[in-house]
Amino acid sequence: MADLQLTSPAFADGAAIPERYGYTEDNVNPPLEISGAPSSTETFLIVVDDPDAREPAGKIWDHWVVWNIDGDTESVPEGWDPEDAGAVAGENDYGETGWGGPNPPDREHTYRFLLYALDDRLDLSAAATKDDVYDAAEGCVVGKAQLEGTYAP
Repeated sequence: MADLQLTSPAFADGAAIPERYGYTEDNVNPPLEISGAPSSTETFLIVVDDPDAREPAGKIWDHWVVWNIDGDTESVPEGWDPEDAGAVAGENDYGETGWGGPNPPDREHTYRFLLYALDDRLDLSAAATKDDVYDAAEGCVVGKAQLEGTYAP
């Protein structure tokens, strides 16, 4: 079986994320493609964060936390509303639910799109934090993939 992979038709791994996905632009999530999911995958968890925000923000900035994405999902469309697909979108560090696009205050940042294949559903409300989600997913992760993109102010 192939390893779990996360790609985007909008940008290559390590390349620039198109400007339109930024918080002060169209602020919609880029399209994503999922392949190679383990056969035991029940759901997916996606976390998009900015580890380069430690300096200006004092922490890793969370841009998107979505869980209970159906395990048969092979693509996430641009501007996706997780609730339409029965998934749950948590609060990002802008204090909003759903996607909060890149908005680096100082320089180019690298953004991580983290995909986790889980062998269970997570029983959490949309008020759950990323840490709550990670705690609930512990012991359920059967695969992990990462896609990175850069964004400059």
